Amino acid sequence: MVRGPPGPPRSLRADEAIIEATLDLLAEGSTIEALSIEAIAARAGVGKATIYRRWAGKDALLLDALRRLKGILPQPEGHSLRDDLILLVGAIGKNVDPRASKIMPCLVPEVNRSPDHFRLYQNIISPRRQLMREVLRRGISEGLLRPDIDIEVTMALLTGPMLIQRVLQWNPELDEQTLPEQVVDAVLAGILTR
Repeated sequence: MVRGPPGPPRSLRADEAIIEATLDLLAEGSTIEALSIEAIAARAGVGKATIYRRWAGKDALLLDALRRLKGILPQPEGHSLRDDLILLVGAIGKNVDPRASKIMPCLVPEVNRSPDHFRLYQNIISPRRQLMREVLRRGISEGLLRPDIDIEVTMALLTGPMLIQRVLQWNPELDEQTLPEQVVDAVLAGILTR
């Protein structure tokens, strides 16, 4: 059987319009539950079928849109444990897209209410957590960190201050530029081998 040439490539312009429409609607106050494929299609200027050809459903589209909002995963260089941790901690809650400050705080209640939304959130942050886990394990294997540290608790100690500051703006007196370094140094003081 001879097959014809493959169909036309997916329109990157349509993909972009759909992702942008999704993020715009969320930034304007739509909840995840209220967000509909119909509304996204209308905002993007595409048909619903165009969306369903690209994504299996709303959750798959949301996953891609929120990953875009989070930005590119930082890549530690592997030369310095401290520098790698500062890079990862500095990326927590930091988004280039100004819509993130409107979207991310609104997602917290939805993540806590719905097991499906909880899984969606975990799919977004899991690669980031895994990267930090690998940096900490490397620190242990290189003898820089105590072998008895609880990696999950250590990650919570590194992550918590940045999230509370960037998402909730907990203390306006803290300098967000130097906070990642201060957090990393404070945690390392308790877990270094020397």
